[in-house]
Amino acid sequence: MLAFDTRDDYEIIEGEKIMAPSPGWGHVNITANLIATIGAYARINKLGMAFADNFDVHFPDGSLFRPDFIFVSAENAKKLFANKNATLNGVPDMVAEIFSRSTMKRDVGIKKDVYERNGVREYWIIDPWRENIDVYLLRDGKYEFGGQYENWSDDELLQIPEDERAKIEMEIPVDVLDGFKVKIRNIFGWYFE
Repeated sequence: MLAFDTRDDYEIIEGEKIMAPSPGWGHVNITANLIATIGAYARINKLGMAFADNFDVHFPDGSLFRPDFIFVSAENAKKLFANKNATLNGVPDMVAEIFSRSTMKRDVGIKKDVYERNGVREYWIIDPWRENIDVYLLRDGKYEFGGQYENWSDDELLQIPEDERAKIEMEIPVDVLDGFKVKIRNIFGWYFE
């Protein structure tokens, strides 16, 4: 007897049902590192909860997404999880999307627009190949670019003049957690510094 995959992994974007591909190992590692850094900090300090990409988010505009990373503040959690279902109905405080070849155009285009329109306060777009993160922060209902953060190896840093090296940000502030900072190497790496 043949086994068939009966999962119904999809997102609804602008009313269109789009299949959500399974992530690769690099993608899964980045998601796990976001949970282990941002999620652990939030949980230890009772500031909220973080979730991975197997969680449905039903936005007020009718969009249904499975963001790669979701953070919900403790204050927001009470109303978003009031129904005790396996889904989130409403708007998380922060989401991150990790590029894959099949999703990158949607991540920087329509998904960014939907997150902005629905009021997601912080949005990270993560490029696992270039190892950089673009941060967008919601200000007066519109996203402002909060910066691009790159993962530099020690060898790369040694190639840069010292005055320029001093300007490189090696930590990313998490705005929804009052500026708690995450080392970028801890997002892309296999082990934490």
